[in-house]
Amino acid sequence: MTHIDSTPQSREPLAPLGTTHRSATAVDTLAETYFDHCMALDPSAATLNGIPGHETDYPDYGPAGRAAAAELARTTLELVERAEPQDDVDRVTLHALRDELRLQLDRHEANLDVSVVSNIASPVQEIRQILDAMPRDTEQEWKYIAGRMANIPAALEQYLEGLREAVELDRPPSAPQIVEASQQAEQYASDEGSFAVLTNDPTAPEGVREELRRAADAAREAYRAVARALREEFAPGARESDACGIDDYRLHLASFLGARLDPREVYDWAVQQLLELDAEQRRVAEQIQPGASVPEAMAALTADPARQLHSPEELQAWMQRLSDAALDTLADTHFEITEPMRELECRIAPTHDGVIYYTPPSGDFTRPGRMWWSVPENVSQHATWEETTTVYHEGVPGHHLQIATALANAGELNRWRRMGIWVSGHGEGWALYAERLMAELGFLDDPGDRMGMLDSQRLRTVRVIFDVGFHCGFEIPEVLGDLLGGARAGETWTSDDGWAFLRHNVVMADSVLRFEWLRYMGWPGQAPSYRIGQQMWLDARQQAMAREGADFDLRQFHARALRLGSVGLDTLSYALAL
Repeated sequence: MTHIDSTPQSREPLAPLGTTHRSATAVDTLAETYFDHCMALDPSAATLNGIPGHETDYPDYGPAGRAAAAELARTTLELVERAEPQDDVDRVTLHALRDELRLQLDRHEANLDVSVVSNIASPVQEIRQILDAMPRDTEQEWKYIAGRMANIPAALEQYLEGLREAVELDRPPSAPQIVEASQQAEQYASDEGSFAVLTNDPTAPEGVREELRRAADAAREAYRAVARALREEFAPGARESDACGIDDYRLHLASFLGARLDPREVYDWAVQQLLELDAEQRRVAEQIQPGASVPEAMAALTADPARQLHSPEELQAWMQRLSDAALDTLADTHFEITEPMRELECRIAPTHDGVIYYTPPSGDFTRPGRMWWSVPENVSQHATWEETTTVYHEGVPGHHLQIATALANAGELNRWRRMGIWVSGHGEGWALYAERLMAELGFLDDPGDRMGMLDSQRLRTVRVIFDVGFHCGFEIPEVLGDLLGGARAGETWTSDDGWAFLRHNVVMADSVLRFEWLRYMGWPGQAPSYRIGQQMWLDARQQAMAREGADFDLRQFHARALRLGSVGLDTLSYALAL
């Protein structure tokens, strides 16, 4: 997707991670000041970064919070445009900061930053989810949890004010997302929901239990009120479809990539990628069971008792074993992994919505990185052939290696570069690139595990096609033939076409796939950023190979790229060419 500069260029070997100490510059001060202001505006992000002082607070989810974020972006961009870099680190910082701020302001001018309702990335989920990341080792930490729960009613009321602003600006939420989010809110508030689980946690100190109970009761009632408001106030005026249109989509996609691409070119590229992946899966199916189709080979893998896990406890233990083995094998060989980076916890999430996610270590590594698996209530069995690649995606060499490397590079990067920027195309693109990389390194030689990796790649490619096509109003491509699975060739994508297409191409329980389907419709541009980001990582590697010729070293390329932090993909290309 990017031009390859073929000029050979040798590179000096990198010093070991964590051993360089660069003096802070005026640009670093600018970036850190911006970071501090961002943390004040978003106390949940401060918690994730292990920054004290905001333990019980929430962001302002209403119009005032939106306005404050835009004003901060405006004033900071003015300073960025006047700043003078002192070295290449400064140049990369300014490039990344300028791109992020311009995209943020473009989204603000288009009213794309108003409050939203979705099944995965709206305050309905975020307000509750931050409680999972809060430490709970001391009585004071439990008091912080109680204090934050006590602030949930105010946070949710601000959110409703933000939704009212969205309606006034002709950006109302959609009916499908309202249905899903209201059901989630009711589940959180139920007697079996996460607030009830937290209240009854046996590790909570006796002295804080009553405070926890009162705060949880208030939070549960506030979530019930949000569910009612979504159904009664916002559903009558909701949009029937989630499709956003091509103009909005360009901005959504650029925000998730940190690069501006043409949706039509992305769409056509993804169609070709699916055809190639399907052919590759057919070849692997033949290795698994001669003469078998891809679905038949997958069914044989799932039926194999040696590849089955039968409970969340078995899943958690298997995740931890696989993650530990990857860390031990990859450290000091293929990647630089310092001692603090070697702790990665695998946990079962307290929710049941099917999400698998990673939460980073605190900036000082006192809280380890964690991989979370939210197991749906009706899912009792997992097949390891499907999930091996997911552990590598979320852990090492995926998100944990990526994020922990930037955190460990404290001697070179300012705090904004280490903790304050996350670009999905870079981050999720790297994690998907890491899955393919594990195959290159020989970790997926087992045909079943390789089929799982290819299945993951297929999912990410299929959703590029549906996400771009649905939101931009493109025609369903006839060239895919039987791969359309019931989607109507030559017609404009609808949600029903997307469901038929996904069901034919993605191996998931219907309950989990339904969650994914709603996610793509309600979060434009996010899901495609994985596969597009992966391709841009592959392009960046190819560019480096062309520049450096015989001097190219894969381990050094990864180290140099990951030490940059999660910059936008345009910035990644810029930085690697310096």
